[in-house]
Amino acid sequence: MQLTKYAHSCLRLEHDGGVLVVDPGVLSEPAALDGVDAVLITHEHPDHVDAEALTRALERRPFTVHGPASLAGVLGDAAAALTVVAPGETFTAAGVAVRAHGGRHAVIHPDIPVVENIGYLFNDVVYHPGDALFVPDDVQVDTLFAPIHAPWSKFSEVVDFIRAVAPRRAYALHDGLLNDNGFAVLDRQYTALSGTDYRRLEPGTRIDA
Repeated sequence: MQLTKYAHSCLRLEHDGGVLVVDPGVLSEPAALDGVDAVLITHEHPDHVDAEALTRALERRPFTVHGPASLAGVLGDAAAALTVVAPGETFTAAGVAVRAHGGRHAVIHPDIPVVENIGYLFNDVVYHPGDALFVPDDVQVDTLFAPIHAPWSKFSEVVDFIRAVAPRRAYALHDGLLNDNGFAVLDRQYTALSGTDYRRLEPGTRIDA
C-alpha cells in the first residue's frame, strides 16, 4: 500500500489500483477524494466527515461509504451510499482488507454525549483509530496513526496508547488544531516517550506500508 497523509485526520490508501480514503473532514484537502473508490469514516464530527464534499464527489463518480450507523444523520444526500460498519466486522473496501475496532468516541466532557467511533485496521498492518484510544488485542500493528491532540485527549494517555499498541512506527494524526509552537513541543515529547519510531508527516507526504 501507498499512504498519503492529508491534513488533520485524513489518510489516502492506494493498493493494486484501488483508492481508499479515511476521514475526509472539513479540515482536509478536497484533493484527497480524487479518484476515490471507497471512503471510510470513523465518526460523525465534521473534522472527520464533510458531507458536502462527499456529495460533490459522489456526483462525479460513485463510491462506497463505510462507517457507524450514526453517520446517516449527518451525511445528507450522501447517506444513500452508506454501508454501516460495527465493531468486530471485517470487510473489503477498494481491494483493501479492513477490520473494525472500538465502537465509542473518547469522552470529551461528561456533559457532551459520546458518539459512535470505529477504528480501522488495514491489511492487518496499518491502524487508524479515529477519536479513541482503543488497542486491538488480536494483531501486531506495524504502522499506527496516533491522534496526538484533541479536546478529549491527554498527552500521557496518548503516550500510553502508543506504547500499548507497540507498533514498529507511529505517525501523528489529528493534528489540525496545532500551530508550530505546539508541534515543536509534542513532536519532541512523543519522540522521546512513545517507545517507537515516531514522526509527524506534512500534509501530502506519501509513504509505503
